[in-house]
Amino acid sequence: MIYLDAAATSAVRREVLEAMWPYLTGDFGNPSSHHGVGESAARALADARATVASWLGCRASEVVFTSGGTEADNLAVKGIAIASPRGRHIVTTPIEHEAVLASADYLARQHGFTVDVAPVGRDGLVDVDAFAALLRPDTTLASVMLANNEVGTVQPIAELAAMTRELRIPFHTDAVQAAGWLPLDVGSLGVDALSISGHKLGAPKGIGALYVRGRIPVEPVLHGGGQERGRRSGTENVAGAVGLAAAVWLATEHQAANALAATTARDAFVAAVLAEVPDARLTGHPSSRLPGTASFVFPGSNGETILLELERRGVVSSSGSACAAGSEDASHVLLALGYDEDVARTAVRFSWGPEVDAATLASVAPAVRDAVREVAGLRR
Repeated sequence: MIYLDAAATSAVRREVLEAMWPYLTGDFGNPSSHHGVGESAARALADARATVASWLGCRASEVVFTSGGTEADNLAVKGIAIASPRGRHIVTTPIEHEAVLASADYLARQHGFTVDVAPVGRDGLVDVDAFAALLRPDTTLASVMLANNEVGTVQPIAELAAMTRELRIPFHTDAVQAAGWLPLDVGSLGVDALSISGHKLGAPKGIGALYVRGRIPVEPVLHGGGQERGRRSGTENVAGAVGLAAAVWLATEHQAANALAATTARDAFVAAVLAEVPDARLTGHPSSRLPGTASFVFPGSNGETILLELERRGVVSSSGSACAAGSEDASHVLLALGYDEDVARTAVRFSWGPEVDAATLASVAPAVRDAVREVAGLRR
């Protein structure tokens, strides 16, 4: 099997499991407990927080551990917007993850917020001038993802964040898909909040983190015992946090070299698919995109049937976001990029980690060709 659905999830790395094991067994304590077992867990949690903070270029006190990227996005969008005294206005884009869009919709329905959406081009890049024009004195938050989870387009986050900083508007970016591929130094990006998820990096599902700049007020989404400096109540997932820290450390070891190799392999793969399947179209930006993502539409075909044919040939991929799997609606991302519903339903996304080499990807292009031809034959 060739696994090309890393954007949905990745396997837990052995080194991560080994780092977590002591905190699932002997050092299983609650980090809030004032005895030896609890204090051991508290030290491990503090070390994990420091590792993640070092990776992000922030203070340890600015890292909030969450249950994953969805909770991190919810805490950023709802928590910052509700706590802000500025007003009731949010600016985002139509291609954000559902965790951001649904949170903004909740604020509109339940708290009287106005949500404005900056348009994106056919390549998935946000219209910078349109984004700037939407910012207002009462804007409480702007949220734009660093890299899209379906088409892989990478946004000019530093440029957008600089615009909001001039107006003292908090800026959040969902960096779940970018983590491991792109530098996430929050100072260089200029962001006030940033979300990550462990299971995209080789950590288990159920752990993530949100960076929030220290001066930004945040209303908790989860209330209770006041853990995470009052920003996220609930007994901390110590083993998960240790696993996330280990995954982060591993991801930074060869990040630049891995990204360069994956980009070269990606470009060759894209060229091969477009050559093998003349009707195929690459979605997203041709170059400003994640190193490990290539997504296509195959007009006149059927995306789900192509996936089945690919799996029969030993290639596992997806039609887009795993969070929207099973939905009968066409991808909101592709619709925002200007594709009609019929074409959007033919989408197939290939995504991989550094362990997938160029030779492996090269072997997939003929499988894509054969799968598309098989589906075309079935439709006739």
